Amino acid sequence: MYDWLIVGAGFAGSVLAERLARRRGERVLLVDRRPHVGGNAYDRLDEAGVLIHQYGPHIFHTNSEAIVDYLSAFTAWRPYEHRVLAMVDGMQVPIPINLDTINRLYGLSLTSEELEAWFAARAEPVADIRTSEDVVVSAIGRELYEKFFRGYTRKQWGLDPSELDRQVTARVPTRTNRDDRYFTDTFQAMPAQGYTRMFERMLDHPNIHVMTNADFRDVREVIPHRRVIYTGPIDEYFDFRFGRLPYRSLRFVHVTRDVAQHQPVAVVNYPQTEAYTRITEYKHLTGQEHPKTSLTYEYPSAEGDPYYPVPRPENQALFKRYERLARAEPDVWFVGRLATYRYYNMDQIVGQALSAFRRIDTQLGRPAPARPAATPAATGPSLAAG
Repeated sequence: MYDWLIVGAGFAGSVLAERLARRRGERVLLVDRRPHVGGNAYDRLDEAGVLIHQYGPHIFHTNSEAIVDYLSAFTAWRPYEHRVLAMVDGMQVPIPINLDTINRLYGLSLTSEELEAWFAARAEPVADIRTSEDVVVSAIGRELYEKFFRGYTRKQWGLDPSELDRQVTARVPTRTNRDDRYFTDTFQAMPAQGYTRMFERMLDHPNIHVMTNADFRDVREVIPHRRVIYTGPIDEYFDFRFGRLPYRSLRFVHVTRDVAQHQPVAVVNYPQTEAYTRITEYKHLTGQEHPKTSLTYEYPSAEGDPYYPVPRPENQALFKRYERLARAEPDVWFVGRLATYRYYNMDQIVGQALSAFRRIDTQLGRPAPARPAATPAATGPSLAAG
């Protein structure tokens, strides 16, 4: 008899498995339908011996010391500040848009103060900012919106920015200085030996049994357990009772080139041309030295594994119907991106999982050092909130 059946071996499920096993001394069965742990952060050596991210680039960044302290128990870190270029009008320029972006693109020599006025002169005021188009056009005008955002967003989401919630483009700032870092968090680094090794250390506990290539629906009927933590798609848990929640997926094409370096930064975006959205070169991220280099081309898709919840009001309304079912589900906790239908960065998922553990620990009470045969029943279900 397991105390917990945890569905999904990504950040949410793995953090909770580690906490429940180490802090409460409880027995955990962690299952994942994929053949590995780590979820979308899984990395591996490819056939050439280059460390790649199987599901596209994962860059760790956070402002939370507590989250860094927690993960540092399972990994050393390699400092890394992410920089991205966009192929626009035939040249590679920094994204997010900054002073250098505009000066290179238009052959100008503006100062930061002059750029602020330059943006203001092109901005189109929007009284009620509701869509992703509104966010960009109201800040920097329609021409830059067309060059940098519209094409990329339409490829990524299969929808025009005018059809998407404002949160999509609000995630990408516009700068008037020369800061070309994609993120500005106080802590930016990569796990020194990769994400997979970090997950393996996290799950290396005698109370944790990991089962990959295993479907939750099969396991729950045959392996006894007391409680469930579910990190998969919430609509799938309820057999799509109200219909499917829309997601965007990705198709990854991994290639190896017989050169030491392919591009000047880890990621180059293609908002105007190509069917793919970006190319990632992993050696920039990992610092690995190798005579060859490996790349990933990303092609957004409507079919495949769920990656990104589609942020539209009607989709959130559908999720709320599933959320009400989840709140009434006995002895089941719903945690993570897919279970709460929200896009979270990796540090946010870790924070959410640690918060969920604290609620579980409080709700169930501390187990006795020598645990009896049965554990106290949960006082009610919980749904982790972002």
